[in-house]
Amino acid sequence: MNKNGFAKQNFDKEGFMNLRRMLCAVCVFQLAFTVVCAAQETTIKKVPMKHVAAYSGESMYANYCAVCHGNNGKGNGPAAKALKIVPPDLTRLAKQNNGKFPDAHVYTVIRGDSNEPTAHGAKDMPLWGALFAESSAAIPPDVDVHQRISNLTRYVASIQKN
Repeated sequence: MNKNGFAKQNFDKEGFMNLRRMLCAVCVFQLAFTVVCAAQETTIKKVPMKHVAAYSGESMYANYCAVCHGNNGKGNGPAAKALKIVPPDLTRLAKQNNGKFPDAHVYTVIRGDSNEPTAHGAKDMPLWGALFAESSAAIPPDVDVHQRISNLTRYVASIQKN
């Protein structure tokens, strides 16, 4: 016991060195863990747009949208983790709009004409109107682009959940 009534602590040189080694090991482990986590970060590989028939909103969704929004439209596609902003749950758009599906808004966002800064994940989402126009064989491409965006909008409307 020391003069204050507490048990005397014996901090010898060996104990101090063991503590130091332990702290170094923890730091090395933390650094290795950080490197491993960073190496597993998801990246989005950009590929050429596959041509899909304009009449099928479901096929276009599966080929163009599901990679980010998920096959079920819930925003959980394989590329979602690599985006700065999580893709919205497309199955809840009507519910979030007082039970009415926002057709015009969805059409505008898909086309890429929305003035909202977060539409398509702060422009992480492709501007489909421009891409559809570039890939269209129609001259002018306006009718084809409108058909594609309308059919995609109708498909998104069809996957709404209560």
